[in-house]
Amino acid sequence: MEKRAVLSGNEAIARGAFESGVKVAAAYPGTPSTEVLENLGTYPGSHVEWSPNEKVALETAMGAAFGGARALAVMKHVGVNVAADPLLTLSYTGLRGGLVLVTADDPEMHSSQNEQDNRHYARFAKVPMLEPSDSQEAKDFTRIAFDLSEKFDTPVMLRTTTRVSHSKSIVRLDEPIVPPVKPALVRDPGKLVMLPANSRRRHPVVEKRMEEAARFAETFSGNRVEWGDPKVGIITSGISYEYAKEVMPGASFLKLGMVYPLPKELIRSFASRVEKLYVVEELDPFIEEQVRAMGLAVEGKSSFPILGELNPLLVEKGLKNLPPREKEEPSRRLPARPPIMCPGCPHRGVFSVLNKLKLFVTGDIGCYTLGFLPPLSAIDTCVCMGASIGHAMGLDKALGEEALGKVVAVIGDSTFLHSGITGLLNVVYNRGAVTVIILDNHTTAMTGRQDHPGTGCTLKGEETFEVDMVKLAKSLGVKHVKVVNPYDLAAVERAIKKEVNRPEPSVIISKAPCVLSRREKGVSGKPLSVHSELCAGCRSCLRLGCPALAWVKEEGINAQGKKRKGRAQIDSFLCNGCTLCAQVCKFGAIQGHDGK
Repeated sequence: MEKRAVLSGNEAIARGAFESGVKVAAAYPGTPSTEVLENLGTYPGSHVEWSPNEKVALETAMGAAFGGARALAVMKHVGVNVAADPLLTLSYTGLRGGLVLVTADDPEMHSSQNEQDNRHYARFAKVPMLEPSDSQEAKDFTRIAFDLSEKFDTPVMLRTTTRVSHSKSIVRLDEPIVPPVKPALVRDPGKLVMLPANSRRRHPVVEKRMEEAARFAETFSGNRVEWGDPKVGIITSGISYEYAKEVMPGASFLKLGMVYPLPKELIRSFASRVEKLYVVEELDPFIEEQVRAMGLAVEGKSSFPILGELNPLLVEKGLKNLPPREKEEPSRRLPARPPIMCPGCPHRGVFSVLNKLKLFVTGDIGCYTLGFLPPLSAIDTCVCMGASIGHAMGLDKALGEEALGKVVAVIGDSTFLHSGITGLLNVVYNRGAVTVIILDNHTTAMTGRQDHPGTGCTLKGEETFEVDMVKLAKSLGVKHVKVVNPYDLAAVERAIKKEVNRPEPSVIISKAPCVLSRREKGVSGKPLSVHSELCAGCRSCLRLGCPALAWVKEEGINAQGKKRKGRAQIDSFLCNGCTLCAQVCKFGAIQGHDGK
């Protein structure tokens, strides 16, 4: 009997990798890609790892493929920026075993700092790219990608977007195959050592390979024509296909599963048989521009937005040339719900102090980026993983003594190990007067609390070496390294005031586990409460931005004999007793239920 399951796109890719006989898989967690490796780790037969960053993940997969094994590298779209260096040369070397690079793009920037369109990377690196539209294709295209990788001796990129990665549909499950066994270590330096002389010989191989891949695209089953009304012809791919099919099921479709290289003859044939040609695609006019370059008249970004995700309403408007719909005002406007740090988050105390001291804070990527939002409002720059330290170094060198005592960099433990170490090394080597606060919550929290080299645990839960942040900082040449408890506001403030005024490098390690940690014990304490008769209504506690704190409109007289129009209140269900609010309260109004 045929086996089926309801899987997300990410779960389906993991299943496809398992069925393909993947031997090594490596990734750095990042939404919307994270669940691929988490799910692949539940299957037997492969080594699955969280690498320190995406570059290392791809290089690990490359090594496995050089040894003849099938390998998978997984990352979100901006992660490919980090891995681009090995990727573009891997196109020259080729492989021995199949290698698939999964890039999970994030249109609408649900959890990302940009919405770059990674289809351009396929053209840039000169490698084939497949793009599934649903979970069944996500599994099938993963298997096909490994076959193509070995057929054309090239890495193959598999592109998903947030909707495909996270939406679920029925998937047919097949039995795993056993890939052909290849000799493990075959020396071939002319192919794998990219000195200029070798690279010059390999470049023509790349160009010939892409010509062969383009011919393959013409008959690839994933590129299919669905004939309907010839008045409207739609070229589309990925989730955009689902939207267009929903809106105009009777139109004619050229559904592309391989988005690079494009099947140009198939496109010409399709275009010649329809009256009006559209390209429906999210983000950049990647397909549209290539179709236009072929001399074909086509409607694309003039009808569909270049920004954000598409949806059936936007696609309907573009295909049917409908006027903009009147925006329906809700009968009851709901309050905005911005993302916020968890109750009791160890980062909150640090940002509260940084806000109080009015420092210029160079920030980084992680949960702590939420320190940008009011009421904490304590981050001034954030661009990419590991950039905070470089930003602070640049400010130090540009402003000199004017920056001393005014600038500090913040970076999480996972991000520091990802790409912050070299930034700190640069500060020491080039004699920067920079203070770096490492927010060490012992996990990669923002993407779902994955492990990293500083947690002492692998993706599969095995114990391993745990990086000592203090020793690491000192080994880089930092003489002044201070560990603080972020729940002790006075100690945090003393440390920051002292270190930011040093005319030399210093590191403060804010060390406390994530409150949602799976392993740490004793993270949460007993809930606190507000003694209403003592609350002055000053709102100091609310400036912490803790979701467990609320404001109650209530006129009265406080313990100081002054009128107040409201008071603070603590939700005991959310409060985990971190005591930060009690520390900022000047009137002793916030106490434990035992009065302490």
